[in-house]
Amino acid sequence: MSSLPFEKNGTTKEQPEAFYKHREAMNHSSVEQLIERNHMSTHLNTQEFKDKVFNYDSNSEWKFAGERPAVIDFWAPWCGPCRVVGPVLDELSKEYEGRVDIYKVNVDDEHEVAGVFGIRSIPSMLFVPTSGQPKMAVGALPKEALKEAIEKELLAPPVQG
Repeated sequence: MSSLPFEKNGTTKEQPEAFYKHREAMNHSSVEQLIERNHMSTHLNTQEFKDKVFNYDSNSEWKFAGERPAVIDFWAPWCGPCRVVGPVLDELSKEYEGRVDIYKVNVDDEHEVAGVFGIRSIPSMLFVPTSGQPKMAVGALPKEALKEAIEKELLAPPVQG
């Protein structure tokens, strides 16, 4: 039987520093601090969502409050697929900077916003054009699928008909 690098109490034998860094990364407040420090996707609380995306208290019909198209990622820090898609969205926020806003809504903290949009599975992404209705996608989409959705749903000129 091979010796495992972990003690019975959950600490590592050989790399305790790596274990504690990993443990810290799983801590919700630490994840939030890391994201904010790196200036990646913008995290929205309920009031910021109402100010920047849609004020569902004062509007019964969809009325986008933003200046640029947006992608809203409904996520949670404990969600494995969310942690996979998060860095991809951060890359895309840099790639589309000034053309598309990429926001994140933590469903654990912002129950109200998640409820308004009927979020039942995460990650869920809302693609919001500057005019017209938003479209929801559920699941951890690969980078190319996200780029295709951004180009097709948010940046392509509207079809006249």
